[in-house]
Amino acid sequence: MKLTLKIWRQKNADAKGQIVEYPIDGIEGDMSFLEMLDILNEDLITKGEEPVAFDHDCREGICGMCSLHINGEPHGPDKGITTCQLHMRMFKDGDTIFIEPFRANAFPVIKDLVVDRSSFDRIQHAGGFISVNTSGNTIDANAIPINKHDADEAFEAATCIGCGACVASCKNSSAMLFVSAKVSQFALLPQGKIEATERVLNMVKQMDEEGFGNCTNTGACEVECPKGISLENIARMNREYLSASLKG
Repeated sequence: MKLTLKIWRQKNADAKGQIVEYPIDGIEGDMSFLEMLDILNEDLITKGEEPVAFDHDCREGICGMCSLHINGEPHGPDKGITTCQLHMRMFKDGDTIFIEPFRANAFPVIKDLVVDRSSFDRIQHAGGFISVNTSGNTIDANAIPINKHDADEAFEAATCIGCGACVASCKNSSAMLFVSAKVSQFALLPQGKIEATERVLNMVKQMDEEGFGNCTNTGACEVECPKGISLENIARMNREYLSASLKG
């Protein structure tokens, strides 16, 4: 395939960025999107030009590092996948592909397609943990009976990889789906009850301090989430937040 890539290039966080056009040839349908970018970078390096900076790590749809805005969609035109799982057979010979970083004030651009998502880490640090008895009298987790429905819902919430597609797809750059998934995975389990009140209050407070927008229930976040995290988690977090607020 011959393609025209229009890629956002930005030298650093303080520089003004722009879209730069790159023609590319010899792309096979079974290549991943990141492999295609690797080929482009090899060509740029050969020409003595600066390669395009983009995040990647596992390339197995687990880490969420590869987040890119492709033709206006987080992770591209396929559904239920991350960018590294997107294959070039989703495009046609002669296509023009726009590639940009995730856009949000809380995700400042570091360079080219790389953004700083440490705001998610700070939200996790604010309450995404449980008390652990390390006195030597620890209790085996399997010894605590848990309703299967609750266990399944907690597991589904825990599949969130923190890629930020929910933020990138939201017109308000809201992080409610991410935060609600992290709150839900603990709220549904007995191990998470000890810090339940402080957790939801602290994580929502940190989310607001990071500059994420409000949720207006458009549902774009669930549609674009590569792990299919449900909007039901946002409703659960709202209930947890109201209960915690009333407790004072």
